[in-house]
Amino acid sequence: MAEIIVEKSKAAKEGKSTRYYLEKFGALIGLVLLSVILTVLSDKFLTVNNVMNIARQSSINAILALGMLLPILTAGIDLSVGSILAIAIMLMGVVTVNMGMNPFVGILVCLLVGAFFGWLNGIMLTKLRLPHPFISTLGTMNIARGLALIITAAAPIAGFPYMIQFLGREFVGPIPVSFLLVIAMYVIFHVFLTRTQTGRYIYAIGGNKEAAHLSGINVNRVLVIVYTISGFMAALAGLVMVGRVNSAFPLAGLSYELDAIAAVIIGGASFFGGVGTVWGTLIGAMIIAVLRNGLNLLNVSADFQMTVIGFVIIAAVYVDVLRQRNSKKG
Repeated sequence: MAEIIVEKSKAAKEGKSTRYYLEKFGALIGLVLLSVILTVLSDKFLTVNNVMNIARQSSINAILALGMLLPILTAGIDLSVGSILAIAIMLMGVVTVNMGMNPFVGILVCLLVGAFFGWLNGIMLTKLRLPHPFISTLGTMNIARGLALIITAAAPIAGFPYMIQFLGREFVGPIPVSFLLVIAMYVIFHVFLTRTQTGRYIYAIGGNKEAAHLSGINVNRVLVIVYTISGFMAALAGLVMVGRVNSAFPLAGLSYELDAIAAVIIGGASFFGGVGTVWGTLIGAMIIAVLRNGLNLLNVSADFQMTVIGFVIIAAVYVDVLRQRNSKKG
């Protein structure tokens, strides 16, 4: 009888250990398997030029997803990041191209506009006490997109100074500067979330908002910080985009929030809040970039690519639901 109990205990520990490692490294394992499959299917995939191309293509979504991680950690969401990106770069274009002001001023305007709209999301959520960030960010999404269209009567702005294009177009050896920026931002956010009081508060609010409030955390202040940072990161992603295409247009960033949310969830974060890591989010963004790149190499149509990405998102969310069920049982 004792032997049976010991065997069951060992099996339970092994099962728990396996589940733990799958949850911790599942996204990374998925990225490696996807890369192996695409390497077999296309001899162009695992080349230096293509790998660097993936790094460059993933940069915008990786930056957006990093900002999106914070609201999702608090059991919220930010639907406005694509529109904030658009309004930020359009105003930067007006300042630097149309008005001929210093590029530094344009960059500052871009980042401040992004932070302002993010702050507005946070204020509407906390001070107006809207029931869910879905409402406030959905409103901001439409306001920012409308203003982006109004500013230049829906006309694009092109011909940005080199200083503004630098982040999106330059390379250090074979490595895109935009991807070096991504790595730097991910290191900063990792330190912020794991080594600072505010970072720990963000996880606490996502774990249990009411308990966080009762423990003395200023929940409203932290939420305003979270959405302000999300808006700032949207503007930074816009700066990289302008560098890549040397143009700002009012429909920039359309539906980009969906890819950002997908990257965060595929990377192991939970819609229920309190779960997720910076590096998991980066892996999620890379999975989307690798999948898109591989499908392009295999000459798969853009419409079918959308379908595949949709299935991947549903699978990631379903895994999140299963994880929550298992944690409750455990």
